[in-house]
Amino acid sequence: MQGGKYQIIEDGALAVKAGKLHWVGPRETMPAFHAREQHQLSGGIITPGLVDCHTHLVFGGNRSQEFEQRLNNVSYAEIAAQGGGILSTVRATRAASQQELVASARWRLDRLLAEGVTTVEIKSGYGLDEESELRMLRAIRELSESVPADVLATCLAAHGFPPEFKHNPDGWIDVICNQLLPQVKAKGLADAVDAFCEHLALSPAQVARVFDQATALGLPVKLHAEQLSSLGGAALAARYDALSADHLEYATEDDVKAMAQHGTVAVLLPGAFYLLRETQRPPVELFRRYGVPMALASDANPGTSPALSLRLMLNMGCTLFGMTPEEALAGVTIWGAKALGLEQTHGTLEAGKVASFVHWPLARPAELVYWLGGELPCKVIYRGEAQ
Repeated sequence: MQGGKYQIIEDGALAVKAGKLHWVGPRETMPAFHAREQHQLSGGIITPGLVDCHTHLVFGGNRSQEFEQRLNNVSYAEIAAQGGGILSTVRATRAASQQELVASARWRLDRLLAEGVTTVEIKSGYGLDEESELRMLRAIRELSESVPADVLATCLAAHGFPPEFKHNPDGWIDVICNQLLPQVKAKGLADAVDAFCEHLALSPAQVARVFDQATALGLPVKLHAEQLSSLGGAALAARYDALSADHLEYATEDDVKAMAQHGTVAVLLPGAFYLLRETQRPPVELFRRYGVPMALASDANPGTSPALSLRLMLNMGCTLFGMTPEEALAGVTIWGAKALGLEQTHGTLEAGKVASFVHWPLARPAELVYWLGGELPCKVIYRGEAQ
């Protein structure tokens, strides 16, 4: 997947040493290594381990009842008036212990790992108070110690405004900047900081405050931007050299230009687009024209994308957004890694990178995108160890 292209090596071989790829190339040109173990994989294809670069896997409860209500023509406003929506997840998350959050998230994460995911990002953002946000981040760190995958934590305390700050939204921004982020940095609880820039969430000015503090603390940033309206959030994120801007259905050409200039990855999330029955598609042609890398992710969350299959997102990226199978696979390998700041170590099969890869008994890479549903049989190698 170098350069985002298949770059297929026929009759290839991999040499692994100390959890890293030591050599990659055609088998006939492989040096005469003295291997401790050898594994023959007959036929099929080997891809880099898949990268799910945008998830919300840690949360309390679920919102299947609201999903059913919406399909019975109950409006979002009515559901919110009944105490539903994101605040129902906030209540359930606040009430959950760290152990309960880890256990429920582990079940969801295992579904992704079974499909070849070896790197995953998980956000906080359903606690919306200092104690609960820290507990979510600790749960993500605990998860990372118990699964065969690289798990990155993102602080998304700026996901919205808690009910306690309904009439003083800037007060919650003060808490994030002055109390929460310094603790997150000091305790090593997050690898990045995210925010939700939207008319029903944070304004661009409020996002800028959060990003100023994150940058001062040396934490990279990313942004939920242009999902439901155009506020210039993607361009704002790019000016902070953001790792990624995510969703992007309403991104403009100016947004895309700014992202190209600053190397910000476009993370496309077809699961939410599908579930919300949106009609405005991300500007894929503009991303191609300006050379903005496109990643794909599950956006696994209880409200708008209860998706437990990254491979299904590959198909949705093609059928709903017009991506090619090659672009889709690049989106969950090399560009997914870049969206997490891991492009130097993950996302392609190259010497020096982590030895995380997947063997699929398939004839062509496009089959990963083609099949709908069901777990394709696969053999996962995580950092040199068969799973």
